[in-house]
Amino acid sequence: MLKLLRTDLDPRLTYHSPAHTEDVLQQVERIAAAENITDKRLLHLMRIAALFHDTGFLRAYEGHEEISCTIMRERLGNGKLDESELKMIDRMIMATRLPQSPATLPEMIICDADLDYLGRDDFESISNALKTEFLFYGVIKDEEEWDRLQISFFNSHQYFTKTSIRDRCPVKLQHLELLNQKLIRQ
Repeated sequence: MLKLLRTDLDPRLTYHSPAHTEDVLQQVERIAAAENITDKRLLHLMRIAALFHDTGFLRAYEGHEEISCTIMRERLGNGKLDESELKMIDRMIMATRLPQSPATLPEMIICDADLDYLGRDDFESISNALKTEFLFYGVIKDEEEWDRLQISFFNSHQYFTKTSIRDRCPVKLQHLELLNQKLIRQ
């Protein structure tokens, strides 16, 4: 999947890029370990969900989660996984749709992994990549709209796992404070 994303994704997807998918995979593994998920098959399914969660961007910008599920089933639905496993992956992918709505710990983990950067030191560079993408695709029109969208998103976002709440919330709150200060100065 990563090879396909590297060759076929629109390069104007500056945030929803192969690097993002690799980061989500890495964070799924980190959070799963911290949440004491040791079942190898479950970890395998979670990795698959991480790798496929944004593949829908290969075909469309809007509604990419459903398309990601379709692509995953096209690739893995030929007896490689049973239907219950495919449904579990579908649910993990769909849980990442905003607003996030995870119902199980694996779904919570992939949701937290997908937005892990909100509470990290590399937030600014990743955020700028998303801003560039949103400007290109017409999601926002300017910097001020971006700042307001960011603050609104931060205020509505929550981490779900104990690990992300502990490890990412404090830095996320610092980023929100800086965003609020920036908007006040504008």
